Amino acid sequence: MIRVFLADDQELVRAGLAMVVDAQPDMRVVGEAGDGGEALAALAATGADVVLMDVRMPRMDGVEATRRLVARQPAVRVLVLTTFDLDEYAFAALRAGAGGFLLKDARPDDLLGAIRSVHRGDAVLAPSTTRRLLDRVARDLPDAAAGPDRLDVLTERERQVLLEVAGGASNAEIAARLHLSETTVKTHVGHILAKLGLRDRVQAVILAYETGLVRRTA
Repeated sequence: MIRVFLADDQELVRAGLAMVVDAQPDMRVVGEAGDGGEALAALAATGADVVLMDVRMPRMDGVEATRRLVARQPAVRVLVLTTFDLDEYAFAALRAGAGGFLLKDARPDDLLGAIRSVHRGDAVLAPSTTRRLLDRVARDLPDAAAGPDRLDVLTERERQVLLEVAGGASNAEIAARLHLSETTVKTHVGHILAKLGLRDRVQAVILAYETGLVRRTA
């Protein structure tokens, strides 16, 4: 059973999400909150597997709540909810440790699929979506914020795979382009995440920008 927590300042939104989630045989809503601080307090007491986190909430927004939650309860996965797919707040939440983001007008099936995916530990958004978001906000990042030498721990092949991941390629697409098996690509991705201390592919894309591996669009 996937335990889902809802953090959104709009009661009507929470009610709609709860109806969709609780109708599933493999999920149940274990708690709700109207702001980030309230969510952290409730999660400390009840726990959850997946948190649907609105980014724009009063008192404590979803970005700060995500940052604190990931530090306190790293096993909990965060799925950010946002109104706009090119939202600086959503980007900040990804940097804070969220596993992905979802638009509030997503179809119920997409929402449920995202919850199941993030529960498995996967990133829930297409890397290409992450890249569009990064292209939008990259002008606000300092050049080579993470330092290009951070990638020195990677082999040349791993750098190639990371570049493909940052470009939005799936494992199958990377395998075809680099003439590798999908299993080998998956292994490389796992090594990249472990060596760089990253949670998932989303954070790998962000780091590729911050180190300058991916050049920003104008």
